[in-house]
Amino acid sequence: MTVTLTEAAAEKVQGLLERENNAELNLRVFVSGGGCSGFQYGFTFDDQINDNDTLVENHGVKLLVDQSSFDLLNGAEIDYQTSIQGESFVIRNPNASSTCGCGKSFTPSESGTGCANNSGY
Repeated sequence: MTVTLTEAAAEKVQGLLERENNAELNLRVFVSGGGCSGFQYGFTFDDQINDNDTLVENHGVKLLVDQSSFDLLNGAEIDYQTSIQGESFVIRNPNASSTCGCGKSFTPSESGTGCANNSGY
């Protein structure tokens, strides 16, 4: 398995990279401790690829995930959605057993294969 970006998410990232005026940057997705559900998602642009990174390319976007985050994100899909409530990245993570109300943090399932919860960012 791996982490995937939908076409909508890739288009949004490419637009953000164009604004940064740096096509050499990669999107780094990570999980850190915190948030109201125990772990929270994070995104940043990074020009460094570390030895323990998994590099995935979807729709022309290079995505970096460090090993400890990859264990919690393996099988996840990152989408970008526009709705009446606004625009956000949404993570469908099969490793999350629950998410908080704001959708930016999650509790991992014990088995690593929980329900596919949506988390907006």
